Amino acid sequence: MRLAQFKRLARWRAQPDTLASVHAPLIAADDLAGLAAQASLLATPPVREVHDHHAGDWASLWLGRGLDFEESRLYSPGDDIRDMDWRTTARTGRPHLKIYREERQPLVHLVVDRGATMRFGTRRRLKVAQAVRVAAVLAFTAAGHNGVIGATLWDTQDETLPVRHGRMAALGLIEQAAAPCPPLSDPAPTEALHHADRLAALEAGLPRGARLVLISDFAWLTDVHVAPLARLAARVDVWAIRIVDVAERGLPAMGTVCFRDMASGRRVWLDTAQDSVRNAIRTAFADRQAAQIAWLARAGVRHQQVDSDADDLIALLAHG
Repeated sequence: MRLAQFKRLARWRAQPDTLASVHAPLIAADDLAGLAAQASLLATPPVREVHDHHAGDWASLWLGRGLDFEESRLYSPGDDIRDMDWRTTARTGRPHLKIYREERQPLVHLVVDRGATMRFGTRRRLKVAQAVRVAAVLAFTAAGHNGVIGATLWDTQDETLPVRHGRMAALGLIEQAAAPCPPLSDPAPTEALHHADRLAALEAGLPRGARLVLISDFAWLTDVHVAPLARLAARVDVWAIRIVDVAERGLPAMGTVCFRDMASGRRVWLDTAQDSVRNAIRTAFADRQAAQIAWLARAGVRHQQVDSDADDLIALLAHG
């Protein structure tokens, strides 16, 4: 690791590494170094179909020409007109696009959900902190494969980070994603339309063939989002990583406790000492999880679950 990278890590060391401080970064320096080591062991194959124009040094798996024509298909709104197949268009009277296969510099776009429901955790770390750890491993992995990296942070004010190349780009992305994330004092209700707009923005902004990783608890996901997710998955390679806290699966017996909905702000008292209450919560979570999996499957989105207290991410992400 270069001196400049150590200097950037040193800024993390200056921050208090404790969950008690809501103003501390979500990832400590030592943890970041460990995630970088994990990323060196994670082999993520690049997406083969490319429609962006990031020329790079990624070696082709085929001999001969570097850009091989594969087939023509009908033009879809948003396609790059530089790939138009004018001969087929003239012959058929319908616009067609040329499809090429080539190894180019892979583009990875990470979405880190920093919303209200992600600012929760009962074991080791918040769900949002685990989301940033996952993003860190994937960003370091992409940088190690000579990829270009971009990101969107879903927060009270969404932020899209520019596409950049290299390890320093990965560090910059992680530093912004890991900014302090205190509980929201007055969270607004989550609206399905808002997330539909977010998905539409990703569809419009990402080139075909990119890899998009959505890292969230998907508490916002409803049947309304299946169509925009399907359109997005038809354009880019979408990978959904669901972050789950162990307490969401089943509450421990703690007596009568006041709970606050982190999305709506509504408070409710529950007697967790009653088996019926804990069983109802466990069943509700299982039903919700099954619905999320079904919606993602209908949209054609690959998905997997990562527990918020998991330390070793290699086994969990290796088959993504």
